[in-house]
Amino acid sequence: MGEGNCASRNQTAPSGGVYRPRNPRASPLWQCARRHARELREAGQIRRALERRVSERFIECGDPHHGFARIYCHACGHDYLLAYSCKMRNFCPSCHQKRVLLYGEWVEENVLELVVHRQCVFTVPRLLRPIFGRHRAWLGELRRIAARLLVEAYAEAAPAARPGLILFVQTFGDLANFNPHVHVLAADGAFGPEGTFVPLPAIPEGLLVEGFRRAVLGFLVAKGSVSEDLRCKLLGWRHSGFSVHNQVRVGKSDAEGRRKLAGYMLRAPMSVEKMSYDAATGTVIYRSKMHLVRYVGWYSNRARGERASAQGAGPGDPAHGSRSGGGRVRHPCQGGVGAAHPQGLRSRSARMSQMQRPDARDRADR
Repeated sequence: MGEGNCASRNQTAPSGGVYRPRNPRASPLWQCARRHARELREAGQIRRALERRVSERFIECGDPHHGFARIYCHACGHDYLLAYSCKMRNFCPSCHQKRVLLYGEWVEENVLELVVHRQCVFTVPRLLRPIFGRHRAWLGELRRIAARLLVEAYAEAAPAARPGLILFVQTFGDLANFNPHVHVLAADGAFGPEGTFVPLPAIPEGLLVEGFRRAVLGFLVAKGSVSEDLRCKLLGWRHSGFSVHNQVRVGKSDAEGRRKLAGYMLRAPMSVEKMSYDAATGTVIYRSKMHLVRYVGWYSNRARGERASAQGAGPGDPAHGSRSGGGRVRHPCQGGVGAAHPQGLRSRSARMSQMQRPDARDRADR
């Protein structure tokens, strides 16, 4: 039984509002799990003990029949029952949202400095994602590769300083599909030996993509999951599927922005807002806000490939799809990074010179 004091009922309610218990049965995810969990178990689709425990406890979440606490106030005599939660984070939307909010508050108060921060997202191509699905322990290597690339880049721009990074490995995409990628919440600069913050502009995305691509492919070749021939092809393709995005920035005075960004990186795989469930037919519809891009006619992949072949550049050639068509390009397996990454033709020190001084926008924001 919980005890406490509260204001008299005749007094005005606090500005924070009144606690309103949630209704888990209204959730389409709960309705779907409640109806089909037993079917999945009998069909052998729930194989691990963890999966069974998560589904069973999620169905009981917020149901007072499975346990509750009585909250009582000695001052006014008011009491109410609070049902136990399942605490099945990463699956139960309610329990996980509490974790997200608490983590955002904690990381803002205990970890992050009052400086500009930037989000970096490292993504691997669809062709390689099933490999990490079969070897989940290798997801940690993606995180280590991303951290090493950022640490080395910042160290070259500010040798005596140290970066501030928090890395998250996410394994789901917008449609709750398996999509391993790394989110990084990074201080937009580096910290000197005395704790002085040295602001730096963003690391060129092309530099991070090329380093990430080579490191991941090298790791998979060493593990025997990717052949040398496939590695060479992925190094030569103009659009290999590897990507890095680092254009999201949060100002040093935006504490709420830092909390939301940290919470976003820890978000749950399933979004109840995207899901609808038809109990009559047992149909689940999961909607996405993704933009579908199609190339048609003269701009279609087939038409561009035919034009490139007629000019002497095959679909696998790094020059494929370029307007200039035909010059020969040194293959990436023979050294260099190919025509698709012209920044790779310059020395590393020349590329890093872009980070030596913030631009006017960065200085104004800081």
